[in-house]
Amino acid sequence: MNYHVRGENIEVTPAIREYVEKKISKLERYFNEAPDAKVNVNLRFNPDKSSKVEVTIPLPHLVLRAEETNSDMYAAIDLITDKLERQIRKHKTKVNRKFREKGNVDFQFSVTNTNDTYDEEELEVVRTKRFDLKPMDSEEAILQMNLLGHNFYVFTNAVTNRTNVVYKRKDGRYGLIEAH
Repeated sequence: MNYHVRGENIEVTPAIREYVEKKISKLERYFNEAPDAKVNVNLRFNPDKSSKVEVTIPLPHLVLRAEETNSDMYAAIDLITDKLERQIRKHKTKVNRKFREKGNVDFQFSVTNTNDTYDEEELEVVRTKRFDLKPMDSEEAILQMNLLGHNFYVFTNAVTNRTNVVYKRKDGRYGLIEAH
């Protein structure tokens, strides 16, 4: 894996770079062969003395992404590694299940690590809702979402007649997902 470590309001020292590479390289044990991936790491030191770490690893059939804020940069890196590891195990469980059901699946995860059991019940759909999508604009969808007290809302865009999703971001602002 190729590492691109960038710092905002912080100098990326060789010690920090080495720590990031050492921690994230532990994820390679989940793959049959080390993926040829570009690991993007963004380290930010905030004015409130907290550190924010963002890691994105684009893979052929999966994008691993996690972010963590902590008062200690090294602790944030540890927490990020744990989050990414959980994502890989979750995806690996899903791939293994498809492999058992269908047989011929493009397999990139190592199966030698059988002690990594992931609770498959976490992937189970426990409730299904059906509803008609009312045509509206994104502003009306945000109002509907807030009226319902949800953090996302699915609607049909009145202009494009396509399914869209508005959602509330962690920073309190709103995002829009447009289906193609």
